[in-house]
Amino acid sequence: MLRDKLRYFFCDLTRANPGSTLAGMEVHFTAEQEARLARIATREGIDPEELVKDAALKLLEDDTSFRTAVRKGIEQAERGELIEEEEMDARVKRMLQP
Repeated sequence: MLRDKLRYFFCDLTRANPGSTLAGMEVHFTAEQEARLARIATREGIDPEELVKDAALKLLEDDTSFRTAVRKGIEQAERGELIEEEEMDARVKRMLQP
């Protein structure tokens, strides 16, 4: 049952539109959002357009890493390589410590 839920979740994450393209993509921001981006860009000493491009690429890199980790976890679960809840709690606690 957990495996089915994970598989459904993972399939939903990886679904892509094969006909989509990024050529000529435009992203529209509200005036408030543009002002916020401009403030951040000024503070960082970067052009606002470059800031948005860098942020989008970072998001995609993080998403790729997340999907890879999910795929690995599903494969481990399918092989029966599971850990107890207490061990998971301890791992998360260690990850969150400064």
